[in-house]
Amino acid sequence: MTDDAYLFLLDDPSVPLGVAPAAVGDLACMETPAVRAWLDAQGSTPTSPQLRLLPPEETAALPEDAERLPVPLSDEELSRVRHGMAPQSLAGIEEELLAYRDCADGRDGLIGRALAAGVPPHRVVELTGVDPATVTAAAGR
Repeated sequence: MTDDAYLFLLDDPSVPLGVAPAAVGDLACMETPAVRAWLDAQGSTPTSPQLRLLPPEETAALPEDAERLPVPLSDEELSRVRHGMAPQSLAGIEEELLAYRDCADGRDGLIGRALAAGVPPHRVVELTGVDPATVTAAAGR
């Protein structure tokens, strides 16, 4: 297994392998000289239906004869690629998990601010639904 994702070209765009880079939003790697040169050398474009992207853990599925290029992705970009590859039956629950992550980000800071402002710990537990131990831990930060 490699730590890089791979851009690659498929002969048949109907093959359900990887995800189209255009389908996962802006990717920093698509603007690099290396990717631009590789696409030019392949006679391809960033929006080509044959252009696909696989995360590092899926690169063993790459066809041996596929033209490929390793590309680094940020954690956020990699998350979007993985989400784009998820079966439709999982995509909805993944959206919910991402929403939870986004709303839970900064939770301890918010709890700490509430406690500092004078909201009693038992009320923080009631309002947030978090475990009392979590409130106590956030108070110590």
